[in-house]
Amino acid sequence: MYQVVQDINSGTTEIIEIPKPINKSHHCLIKTNLTLISSGTEKMLVDFGKSGLIGKALGQPEKVKMVLEKVKTDGLAATYSAVKTKLDEPMQLGYCNVGTILETSNDNLPIGTRVISNGKHASVVRVPNNLIAKIPDNVSDEEAVFTVLGSIAMQGIRLVNPTIGETVVVTGLGLIGLIAVQILKANGCKVIGIDFDSSKCELAKSFGAEVVNLSKGDDPIAVANEISRGRGVDAVLITASSKSHDIVHQAATMCRKRGRIVLVGVVGLELNRNDFYEKELTFQVSCSYGPGRYDPEYEDKGKDYPFAFVRWTQQRNFEAILDLISEGKLNLRPLISYQFEVEKAAEAYAKLDERDSLGIIINYEKALANDPLLSSVNLIKSDVGGELKASSGRISFIGGGNYASRVLIPAFKNAGAELATIVTSTGISAVHNGKKAGFSKAATDIGEALGDSTDAVVIATQHNLHASQAISALEKGKHVFVEKPLALTHEEINEIEDAQRTSNAMVMVGYNRRFAPQVQKIKALLAPKKVPKTFIMTMNAGAIPADHWTQDPAIGGGRIIGEACHYIDLMRFWPEPKSLHLMR
Repeated sequence: MYQVVQDINSGTTEIIEIPKPINKSHHCLIKTNLTLISSGTEKMLVDFGKSGLIGKALGQPEKVKMVLEKVKTDGLAATYSAVKTKLDEPMQLGYCNVGTILETSNDNLPIGTRVISNGKHASVVRVPNNLIAKIPDNVSDEEAVFTVLGSIAMQGIRLVNPTIGETVVVTGLGLIGLIAVQILKANGCKVIGIDFDSSKCELAKSFGAEVVNLSKGDDPIAVANEISRGRGVDAVLITASSKSHDIVHQAATMCRKRGRIVLVGVVGLELNRNDFYEKELTFQVSCSYGPGRYDPEYEDKGKDYPFAFVRWTQQRNFEAILDLISEGKLNLRPLISYQFEVEKAAEAYAKLDERDSLGIIINYEKALANDPLLSSVNLIKSDVGGELKASSGRISFIGGGNYASRVLIPAFKNAGAELATIVTSTGISAVHNGKKAGFSKAATDIGEALGDSTDAVVIATQHNLHASQAISALEKGKHVFVEKPLALTHEEINEIEDAQRTSNAMVMVGYNRRFAPQVQKIKALLAPKKVPKTFIMTMNAGAIPADHWTQDPAIGGGRIIGEACHYIDLMRFWPEPKSLHLMR
């Protein structure tokens, strides 16, 4: 299958072949019909990729701060390696997807249901249930593909909280701005649209807005005063993308006392206190599609917010936009500028440089017609079945995250191992790291890594998967290297022991501290001293956010099981076994 990605180093758009993703609980697999390029957000990402290292640093100062903090805890060399690896990874593009359910974990979304989601530009996407909505029968794919963008506009408008008869300014008449104009008109508001682009101003005018065409020298303050009868506008919705700080100042100047300003786009934010103090203005930044965004409990685990207390979640905003389209309240066809087949996605992204470009649709129909949607792809010509050298073994990897790609894969390769199959759940990292390291195949199904051509399997996935994947490998007679921890429960450890006895294959856990030369030297110095020994160990591991997966007891096991196990193993290694007594 195809996926559209961006090379962060060069900013070029690429179409790569990857295996079909594997579905998981609280998610659905969707076969894509159409996707929409967001001319605002995605142009910003493309421009970011085209900028040099200095431009990237200036564009994301918060990331620079994170890098400096990492230097303090991990050191310069490790931080440089991590940053280099991150910049080398392809960036997945897109968040406006229309397709049909291919595999489901939701009884309300049976296979074959036509849906919208925030899926990427790819032939098949895996999307959380709470980020999917069913498309009404009278809404076309071409209209529905604007739903997610429309939800961004909708959430900003909900924060504005307009009432019938109020005057609201929309600054920036891109896709989100033009959809916002229509929603506000449907809400009974007077709307003023502001932009430099004459064609976009004409579109806004056709949707019922008064317009301020900055390219013609129109004065936004004068127009706002005229439309509001000299009282000032009730609210300003900023949907523009600009580095200028004047946009917020202009918004404040146009507002009446106790007016509201909501930022949906990205603009300069050097605020003038007097602008807000004298009028007691409110200023708020809108977050994406609505409540639930970036909340792993809502998105990844499928826990919906109570309807009575959170009326408009991001999924319910999707549904509201689809209802407006179905009822004829949103006219989206004039917003379509181009349509491209997915194989020509690079040409589609080139259209972002055209000033008057709006909706750019990517079509997957022809590409999927003869696509078998396999769970693996060949990366290089393989000699599977050929005679192996006596000094080598064929190794497959399950998991391709930071530690696997930066440490484990190079270590096994440098030791002379022959790299067979790399498996990840989405496939894109398997293809990227597989090509870079020289694997024969990339896959999303772990069964691909357990074939006859594999001698040993390295497991470097999330901690809750280690036990089941190790048992699967042992049952196939494969030697297993499991990145720590081996398991999260005693029961899982017992099951692994039973599987190991049956298979007679070797199992090794990635407790690497005991192999460090300094540690070996300490053990050698301690061994002759036949006296009780006390160890006090301090870990400099840095802070991990509370919502990181490693902190989740059910997934990562927490920092004791998931991380401190390294040092518990080390303290077990130094003394003689018969003198060992651990105190907690």
